[in-house]
Amino acid sequence: MTNYTHEPMPIATARVEGTKELFPVRRIFCVGRNYAAHAREMGRDPDREPPFFFTKFAETVVESGAEIAYPPNTSNYHYEMELVVALSGPLFNATVDDVPGAIYGYCTGLDMTRRDRQLEARETGRPWDLGKNFAESAVLGSIVPMSETIFCEGAITLEVDGQTRQKSDISALIWSVDEILVELSKSYQLAAGDLIFTGTPEGVGAVTPGQKLRGEITGLPPVELRIAGT
Repeated sequence: MTNYTHEPMPIATARVEGTKELFPVRRIFCVGRNYAAHAREMGRDPDREPPFFFTKFAETVVESGAEIAYPPNTSNYHYEMELVVALSGPLFNATVDDVPGAIYGYCTGLDMTRRDRQLEARETGRPWDLGKNFAESAVLGSIVPMSETIFCEGAITLEVDGQTRQKSDISALIWSVDEILVELSKSYQLAAGDLIFTGTPEGVGAVTPGQKLRGEITGLPPVELRIAGT
């Protein structure tokens, strides 16, 4: 019988703005189609039905400012700019009143997507993992601690090589931050270290090697990314 040994996986972390602290990432949950205009551009009806979720491994986290390789197994690599919620405490079967006390803070994030793989999965009724859950697909800006604050408005934008591609406001979320956390807590025991990507506005599109991305949300540090050239 062969014995297999390996080095333990390092803990994924996100920077905390204005400090030397690191936020240990436990799990990543993402909300799909949570802006009406984005739902329409993806060919879906934006009626306010219960939100749906998908996940990414914690090891997909990459820090803002990184240069990453164009991923394998895709020819249609997309950006999705999002508000990200970081939790500091547990939530399970929560009410709206429970949510503020479990929030650590917020950051900007990019949910990078192999769109061709995602659409293939969608059309065949299969999971989205190949399209969403892959190396360096969760790009995080520094987290701003905002304990017990519900982030409910603020401009959200994304530029590619200085050209604005996405522009909306957090107030346009179909499901608000507190509503997302209440709904997610019905199915998972949320805990400190969990991150929740809250959805992307309209204007998603493909990027190519050599391009630079910069996303901003009012009140938060930007998130930046460069796709390595060939």
